[in-house]
Amino acid sequence: MDTEAQPTERDRSSHPVRSEENSDTEGPEDRSRFALVSRAAEWLPGGRITLTVLVCLVFLLLFSRFVIQPFEIPSRSMESGLRIGDRVLVNKLAYRFGAEPRRGDVVVFDGTGYFGHADYIKRVVGVGRDHVVCCDKEGRIEVNGRSVDESTFLYPGDSPSTVSFDVVVPEGRLFVMGDHRSDSSDSRDHLGSPGGGMVPVGRVIGRADWIAWPSDHWTRLERPGAYARVPGAPMANALNKADGVHG
Repeated sequence: MDTEAQPTERDRSSHPVRSEENSDTEGPEDRSRFALVSRAAEWLPGGRITLTVLVCLVFLLLFSRFVIQPFEIPSRSMESGLRIGDRVLVNKLAYRFGAEPRRGDVVVFDGTGYFGHADYIKRVVGVGRDHVVCCDKEGRIEVNGRSVDESTFLYPGDSPSTVSFDVVVPEGRLFVMGDHRSDSSDSRDHLGSPGGGMVPVGRVIGRADWIAWPSDHWTRLERPGAYARVPGAPMANALNKADGVHG
């Protein structure tokens, strides 16, 4: 059945198309808006061209402030996926409507008071209530008792970590690490600092979704499947059972 709405005779007669012949039917509000635009254009040097440029700049600023923001990669900590000088597009809406960072996401966050006075980009290894351990008998990171094969994104030749740790991530925080483990200052290096190296979710600026520049490196940053089999945090599972929730 064709569900496309079709105009009826009543539709066509009730809503005439405005043309140059009936342009004098414009209301006072239309004329007021056009007059305002004309006055603004006359006031600005360059007229309508300058006004158009200003409107575009305001739009871009708002878009960058609330939707997508570009960031430049300043270090080797996320190689080989992200190289020095790469520009990534960070989705600032990814965690703004109830969603939270997930294991494997590459996130940009404000490290002030936790890592340093700057923005950082790292991969989420553990979320709230996760038990993160390094390392298992085969030298792999273990999350909630499940070993994680990170070989698809670790820098070639790097081990998952040369630093041993055994931590439970506090609720509302993240344990993050760089993909170039031997050249990354991350949660491992701040375990004794305020906050224990755990990044508050509220400090996350957004999720890095695309490498936009250089053009030959353009690609989408997908969440790796390495963490897909990691079970929920033990404490969370215990609460779910107590509440009668079953997976």
